[in-house]
Amino acid sequence: MGEFPTVTDVARVAGVSRQTVSNVMNTPGIVKADTRARVEAAISALGYRPHASARRLRTRRSSTIGIRLDPMIDGISGSVLDRFLHALTEQADARGLRVLLFTATSPEDEISQFRRLNDGADVDGFVLTSTTADDPRTEWLLEQGIAFVTFGRPWRSDDFTAPRHPWVDVDGYSGLHAATRAQQDAGATRIAYIGWPSPSGTGDDRRRGWHDAMLERGDVSAEDLACLEVVTADGVDQGAAAMQQLARTAGGIDAVLCASDALALGAMIANPARVPVTGYDNTPIAAAIGLSSVDQPVDEVAAAALELLAGEFEGKSGAPSDPAPPPFRMVTPRLITRQFAAIPRDSVPVNALVSEVSR
Repeated sequence: MGEFPTVTDVARVAGVSRQTVSNVMNTPGIVKADTRARVEAAISALGYRPHASARRLRTRRSSTIGIRLDPMIDGISGSVLDRFLHALTEQADARGLRVLLFTATSPEDEISQFRRLNDGADVDGFVLTSTTADDPRTEWLLEQGIAFVTFGRPWRSDDFTAPRHPWVDVDGYSGLHAATRAQQDAGATRIAYIGWPSPSGTGDDRRRGWHDAMLERGDVSAEDLACLEVVTADGVDQGAAAMQQLARTAGGIDAVLCASDALALGAMIANPARVPVTGYDNTPIAAAIGLSSVDQPVDEVAAAALELLAGEFEGKSGAPSDPAPPPFRMVTPRLITRQFAAIPRDSVPVNALVSEVSR
């Protein structure tokens, strides 16, 4: 017998034909119980595993998941999706699945890639990231009946709890709500927020967590709360400029929460008063500079995405008679608290810091 047992080895030990072994593995119901038991015992004793390529030919499935490789943004902003891609690949491999990466320059270009990969039977389904309301990619996949799951909710209120497709997302609302509560419990009352322009599904969700927590505690009026918020594009320089604006217009602040670690890094730099800053995403740079941040548990997201996609492959997800949980998962993030220390603007070039930590 060779190093790896074969179907022939199983058939010989069980005293049956190769076809019988194949029947036991693929259509066990047509094999007599005692014969099936002998074959299963032989498979167990030999440690036989069906060859993946042969299984793909037999089932007409590629056992492959397609996912777009997002364009490089910077070492901070791209960190979460990079971690998610690694987690997805590792967990897919454990399930006997492969991940195929492709690039696209726009949603329309990504749809063209969907069509090409599906027509060539290169993938069984897709994982989508960076979802938006009325996303053309999800509409096209739904029309074509192609299995997929999104990292990101649909962002439309009418299909949040009864979605037309499976999704996994991180609850940004609870993340910022918890971060606000942590600062309030530490004695802060005037807690500012630096976020992104609306409409932004992810950004709006995080902002509501801060906004609601502030109103619930009642330390500031709704009018005063508006003075504690700055809206800006994402980035380190933008975060620094927003922090400077708060210093001029907010009338004194006790802490600052940010929609991303990039904004938080900028806020830490433009912070001579050493006001505590909290970011979002818990990127490697947050750990390196001692920045408290809301952590997105991408391992849990990847596991949930694969579970839901497996249900799509089997035609189970969303079926009215299916007693399983609904075809979406909301994952709760956690606040990572670190000892805060402001970063003087002239202590180190920001670009050098970002590049070094993001390697």
